[in-house]
Amino acid sequence: MRQREHRARPRLPGGWQVAVPVAAAVAGGLFVASAVSADGTDLRSSNTDLTVLVDDRAERVDRLRAEVDALQSEVDRLGADVQDAAVRQVRREVAALGDDAGLTPVGGPGLVVTLEDSPIEDPPEGIDPNLLVVHQQDIQAFVNALWAGGATGVTLQGQRLVSTTGIKCVGNTVVLEGVPYAPPYRIEAVGDPDQLAWALDRSPGVQDYRDYAQRYYLGLDVDDAERLVLPGYADSPVMEYAEAT
Repeated sequence: MRQREHRARPRLPGGWQVAVPVAAAVAGGLFVASAVSADGTDLRSSNTDLTVLVDDRAERVDRLRAEVDALQSEVDRLGADVQDAAVRQVRREVAALGDDAGLTPVGGPGLVVTLEDSPIEDPPEGIDPNLLVVHQQDIQAFVNALWAGGATGVTLQGQRLVSTTGIKCVGNTVVLEGVPYAPPYRIEAVGDPDQLAWALDRSPGVQDYRDYAQRYYLGLDVDDAERLVLPGYADSPVMEYAEAT
Protein backbone atom coordinates (compact mmCIF):
# COMPACT_ATOMS: atom_id res chain seq x y z
CA MET A 1 0.00 0.00 0.00
CA ARG A 2 1.36 3.31 -0.97
CA GLN A 3 1.56 5.80 1.80
CA ARG A 4 -0.15 9.22 1.35
CA GLU A 5 2.41 11.78 0.31
CA HIS A 6 3.09 14.41 2.95
CA ARG A 7 3.94 17.95 1.84
CA ALA A 8 5.48 20.57 4.01
CA ARG A 9 3.23 23.60 4.76
CA PRO A 10 4.33 26.73 2.97
CA ARG A 11 5.87 29.25 5.33
CA LEU A 12 4.45 32.77 5.59
CA PRO A 13 6.63 35.54 4.31
CA GLY A 14 9.01 36.91 6.84
CA GLY A 15 7.00 40.15 7.26
CA TRP A 16 4.00 38.50 8.90
CA GLN A 17 5.45 39.10 12.31
CA VAL A 18 5.00 42.84 11.67
CA ALA A 19 1.89 42.84 9.47
CA VAL A 20 -0.35 40.94 11.86
CA PRO A 21 0.26 43.15 14.91
CA VAL A 22 -0.14 46.29 12.79
CA ALA A 23 -3.48 45.06 11.39
CA ALA A 24 -4.67 44.24 14.89
CA ALA A 25 -3.65 47.67 16.14
CA VAL A 26 -5.50 49.41 13.31
CA ALA A 27 -8.63 47.37 13.95
CA GLY A 28 -8.46 48.19 17.64
CA GLY A 29 -8.06 51.87 16.85
CA LEU A 30 -11.16 51.77 14.67
CA PHE A 31 -13.17 50.15 17.46
CA VAL A 32 -12.04 52.85 19.90
CA ALA A 33 -12.80 55.65 17.44
CA SER A 34 -16.25 54.21 16.83
CA ALA A 35 -16.95 53.99 20.55
CA VAL A 36 -15.85 57.57 21.13
CA SER A 37 -17.91 58.87 18.20
CA ALA A 38 -20.98 56.99 19.34
CA ASP A 39 -20.68 58.45 22.86
CA GLY A 40 -22.89 55.70 24.16
CA THR A 41 -25.35 55.76 21.26
CA ASP A 42 -25.94 53.43 18.34
CA LEU A 43 -24.10 54.66 15.26
CA ARG A 44 -26.34 52.48 13.11
CA SER A 45 -29.54 53.67 14.68
CA SER A 46 -32.50 53.39 12.35
CA ASN A 47 -33.93 56.63 13.76
CA THR A 48 -33.13 59.01 10.93
CA ASP A 49 -36.30 61.11 11.15
CA LEU A 50 -35.20 64.64 10.31
CA THR A 51 -37.59 66.32 12.74
CA VAL A 52 -36.25 64.22 15.62
CA LEU A 53 -32.66 65.04 14.70
CA VAL A 54 -33.46 68.74 14.45
CA ASP A 55 -35.28 68.71 17.80
CA ASP A 56 -32.36 66.92 19.47
CA ARG A 57 -29.86 69.47 18.15
CA ALA A 58 -32.08 72.40 19.15
CA GLU A 59 -32.51 70.97 22.65
CA ARG A 60 -28.74 70.56 23.05
CA VAL A 61 -28.15 74.14 21.90
CA ASP A 62 -30.79 75.38 24.34
CA ARG A 63 -29.00 73.63 27.21
CA LEU A 64 -25.68 75.14 26.22
CA ARG A 65 -27.24 78.57 25.89
CA ALA A 66 -28.73 78.25 29.37
CA GLU A 67 -25.23 77.57 30.69
CA VAL A 68 -23.87 80.57 28.79
CA ASP A 69 -26.66 82.78 30.15
CA ALA A 70 -25.85 81.70 33.70
CA LEU A 71 -22.17 82.46 33.19
CA GLN A 72 -22.98 85.80 31.54
CA SER A 73 -25.18 86.74 34.49
CA GLU A 74 -22.28 86.01 36.80
CA VAL A 75 -19.95 88.13 34.65
CA ASP A 76 -22.50 90.99 34.64
CA ARG A 77 -22.83 90.78 38.41
CA LEU A 78 -19.09 90.92 38.89
CA GLY A 79 -18.79 93.72 36.34
CA ALA A 80 -21.42 95.79 38.11
CA ASP A 81 -19.19 95.81 41.17
CA VAL A 82 -16.45 97.59 39.24
CA GLN A 83 -16.50 101.24 40.28
CA ASP A 84 -14.65 103.01 37.54
CA ALA A 85 -15.69 106.20 35.72
CA ALA A 86 -14.54 104.93 32.31
CA VAL A 87 -16.37 101.62 32.74
CA ARG A 88 -19.57 103.39 33.77
CA GLN A 89 -19.35 105.63 30.70
CA VAL A 90 -18.98 102.61 28.40
CA ARG A 91 -21.99 100.99 30.06
CA ARG A 92 -24.08 104.10 29.38
CA GLU A 93 -23.02 104.11 25.73
CA VAL A 94 -23.85 100.42 25.34
CA ALA A 95 -27.26 100.91 26.95
CA ALA A 96 -28.01 103.81 24.59
CA LEU A 97 -27.27 101.62 21.55
CA GLY A 98 -29.14 98.58 22.87
CA ASP A 99 -32.49 99.40 21.28
CA ASP A 100 -31.11 100.13 17.81
CA ALA A 101 -28.84 97.07 17.95
CA GLY A 102 -31.73 94.77 18.90
CA LEU A 103 -30.21 93.85 22.25
CA THR A 104 -33.24 94.85 24.31
CA PRO A 105 -36.79 93.43 24.18
CA VAL A 106 -39.40 95.26 22.14
CA GLY A 107 -43.18 95.06 22.19
CA GLY A 108 -46.21 96.35 20.34
CA PRO A 109 -48.60 95.53 17.50
CA GLY A 110 -47.32 93.87 14.34
CA LEU A 111 -47.59 90.95 11.96
CA VAL A 112 -47.02 87.20 12.26
CA VAL A 113 -45.95 85.40 9.07
CA THR A 114 -45.91 81.60 8.87
CA LEU A 115 -44.23 79.75 6.01
CA GLU A 116 -44.47 75.99 5.51
CA ASP A 117 -43.44 73.32 3.01
CA SER A 118 -45.96 71.92 0.55
CA PRO A 119 -47.87 68.83 1.75
CA ILE A 120 -47.16 67.15 -1.62
CA GLU A 121 -44.87 64.20 -0.83
CA ASP A 122 -44.54 62.68 -4.31
CA PRO A 123 -44.26 65.48 -6.87
CA PRO A 124 -45.61 64.74 -10.35
CA GLU A 125 -43.15 64.02 -13.12
CA GLY A 126 -41.41 67.15 -14.31
CA ILE A 127 -41.86 69.03 -11.01
CA ASP A 128 -38.62 69.91 -9.22
CA PRO A 129 -38.93 68.85 -5.52
CA ASN A 130 -37.07 72.03 -4.56
CA LEU A 131 -40.17 73.98 -5.56
CA LEU A 132 -42.12 72.30 -2.76
CA VAL A 133 -40.03 73.53 0.19
CA VAL A 134 -39.36 76.87 1.88
CA HIS A 135 -35.87 78.13 1.17
CA GLN A 136 -33.56 80.62 2.86
CA GLN A 137 -34.21 83.22 0.17
CA ASP A 138 -37.95 82.96 0.81
CA ILE A 139 -37.54 83.69 4.50
CA GLN A 140 -35.06 86.44 3.75
CA ALA A 141 -37.50 88.07 1.32
CA PHE A 142 -40.17 88.35 4.02
CA VAL A 143 -37.72 89.54 6.66
CA ASN A 144 -36.25 92.22 4.37
CA ALA A 145 -39.73 93.41 3.41
CA LEU A 146 -40.72 93.71 7.07
CA TRP A 147 -37.60 95.75 7.78
CA ALA A 148 -38.44 97.96 4.81
CA GLY A 149 -41.94 98.40 6.26
CA GLY A 150 -40.51 99.99 9.39
CA ALA A 151 -40.38 97.01 11.75
CA THR A 152 -38.72 97.90 15.06
CA GLY A 153 -37.94 94.25 15.76
CA VAL A 154 -38.14 90.91 13.95
CA THR A 155 -37.79 87.33 15.19
CA LEU A 156 -37.53 84.00 13.40
CA GLN A 157 -38.54 80.92 15.39
CA GLY A 158 -38.42 83.13 18.49
CA GLN A 159 -34.84 84.32 17.91
CA ARG A 160 -34.27 88.05 17.52
CA LEU A 161 -32.73 89.01 14.19
CA VAL A 162 -30.03 91.69 14.06
CA SER A 163 -27.76 93.09 11.37
CA THR A 164 -25.21 90.30 11.82
CA THR A 165 -27.71 87.43 11.77
CA GLY A 166 -27.19 84.83 9.04
CA ILE A 167 -30.03 82.59 7.85
CA LYS A 168 -28.71 79.44 6.19
CA CYS A 169 -30.59 76.75 4.30
CA VAL A 170 -29.43 73.16 4.89
CA GLY A 171 -31.59 70.69 3.01
CA ASN A 172 -35.17 71.42 4.00
CA THR A 173 -34.15 72.92 7.33
CA VAL A 174 -32.95 76.40 8.26
CA VAL A 175 -29.96 77.02 10.53
CA LEU A 176 -30.11 80.20 12.59
CA GLU A 177 -27.24 81.11 14.93
CA GLY A 178 -26.11 77.48 14.81
CA VAL A 179 -29.54 76.06 15.69
CA PRO A 180 -31.39 73.98 13.03
CA TYR A 181 -35.13 74.49 12.63
CA ALA A 182 -37.67 72.48 10.68
CA PRO A 183 -40.76 74.07 9.13
CA PRO A 184 -43.16 75.69 9.73
CA TYR A 185 -41.19 78.94 10.05
CA ARG A 186 -42.73 81.67 12.19
CA ILE A 187 -41.66 85.27 11.63
CA GLU A 188 -42.86 87.95 14.06
CA ALA A 189 -42.42 91.66 13.42
CA VAL A 190 -43.29 94.60 15.67
CA GLY A 191 -44.47 97.69 13.82
CA ASP A 192 -47.48 99.30 12.19
CA PRO A 193 -49.45 96.34 10.73
CA ASP A 194 -50.68 98.32 7.75
CA GLN A 195 -47.21 99.55 6.85
CA LEU A 196 -45.76 96.07 7.24
CA ALA A 197 -48.47 94.53 5.04
CA TRP A 198 -47.93 97.28 2.45
CA ALA A 199 -44.21 96.47 2.36
CA LEU A 200 -44.94 92.77 1.85
CA ASP A 201 -47.22 93.59 -1.07
CA ARG A 202 -44.47 95.63 -2.74
CA SER A 203 -41.72 93.01 -2.35
CA PRO A 204 -40.87 91.08 -5.55
CA GLY A 205 -39.45 88.20 -3.50
CA VAL A 206 -42.63 87.94 -1.44
CA GLN A 207 -44.74 88.04 -4.60
CA ASP A 208 -42.68 85.21 -6.10
CA TYR A 209 -43.31 83.12 -2.98
CA ARG A 210 -47.02 83.87 -3.14
CA ASP A 211 -47.12 82.70 -6.74
CA TYR A 212 -45.36 79.44 -5.87
CA ALA A 213 -47.59 79.02 -2.82
CA GLN A 214 -50.68 79.06 -5.03
CA ARG A 215 -49.14 76.78 -7.61
CA TYR A 216 -47.52 74.20 -5.33
CA TYR A 217 -49.56 74.61 -2.11
CA LEU A 218 -46.76 76.09 -0.02
CA GLY A 219 -47.96 77.31 3.36
CA LEU A 220 -48.39 81.08 3.82
CA ASP A 221 -50.30 82.85 6.59
CA VAL A 222 -50.04 86.56 7.42
CA ASP A 223 -51.92 87.59 10.56
CA ASP A 224 -52.27 90.87 12.45
CA ALA A 225 -51.19 90.82 16.08
CA GLU A 226 -52.45 93.34 18.62
CA ARG A 227 -49.51 92.76 20.93
CA LEU A 228 -46.18 91.02 20.37
CA VAL A 229 -43.26 90.85 22.78
CA LEU A 230 -39.93 90.06 21.13
CA PRO A 231 -36.86 89.15 23.19
CA GLY A 232 -33.56 90.93 22.84
CA TYR A 233 -30.72 89.38 20.87
CA ALA A 234 -29.24 86.71 23.13
CA ASP A 235 -25.65 86.59 21.83
CA SER A 236 -22.97 89.23 21.44
CA PRO A 237 -22.96 90.79 17.96
CA VAL A 238 -19.67 90.32 16.13
CA MET A 239 -18.91 92.79 13.36
CA GLU A 240 -16.58 91.83 10.54
CA TYR A 241 -15.55 94.35 7.95
CA ALA A 242 -12.85 95.18 5.43
CA GLU A 243 -10.78 98.33 5.72
CA ALA A 244 -8.82 99.88 2.86
CA THR A 245 -5.13 100.39 3.63
